[in-house]
Amino acid sequence: MDQEKTSYSIHGLPVLKDNIIWIWIKGSEAVVIDPAIAEPVKAWLEKGKLDLKAILQTHHHADHIGGTEDLLADWPNASVVAAKADLSRIPFQTISVTHKDKLQLMGSQIEILDVAGHTSAHIAYYIPPKEGVFKKPSLFCGDTLFGAGCGRLFEGTAKKMYEALQLINKLPESTQIYCAHEYTKSNLKWAISIRPEDLSLRGRLKYVEARLKKGLLSIPSCIKEERKTNLFIRAKSIEEFTKLRLHKDNWKE
Repeated sequence: MDQEKTSYSIHGLPVLKDNIIWIWIKGSEAVVIDPAIAEPVKAWLEKGKLDLKAILQTHHHADHIGGTEDLLADWPNASVVAAKADLSRIPFQTISVTHKDKLQLMGSQIEILDVAGHTSAHIAYYIPPKEGVFKKPSLFCGDTLFGAGCGRLFEGTAKKMYEALQLINKLPESTQIYCAHEYTKSNLKWAISIRPEDLSLRGRLKYVEARLKKGLLSIPSCIKEERKTNLFIRAKSIEEFTKLRLHKDNWKE
């Protein structure tokens, strides 16, 4: 990923089949978001001689919390931030948060957003821009919003997910979207299957395929791009969203 010349950097670490663990670095400290597994993260942090300050969890699924306890074995003083409503499923959390809570971390203010839908207690972490730290607003959104897609409804309802996406869509258009899976190519191919004449979709697919061919990630995206090429964000009603989600659930690439 290209790095801006700022006092921080964010690195995407691909693991498993398509997970992305995000590592936010400032100076000699690091924050890890949704560590699916521990060993690649440990190796990455140790190579950079970085101290793990905190782990941010968006939801309880194993491919998001699976590496957390192993990381805590090496960095026992690291905080674990997670939804208070998920305390029973993320029992090792040390900072329990709810919607609109704010916390300070690595010189930045983080606002907690309730984006339940994929799971019943899913949260996202919104970081507004601040001179010398984050030059663009950023959102770590787990499995709620993907590049050109959104998460499946495992525990939530279409209404809850639609409301979550509407909440995210109200963020500034420059907001960087750091989601937890590399699904963009597949999502765009699905969208084109039902919107074949949409040039925005075709243009983004061409861009994404070129990046993937070079071994690069297709994300982060931004709100502006998702408004153009994400059919779920573009949905005008819960009914339209529900039809799209059902279609995507049954679509075969």
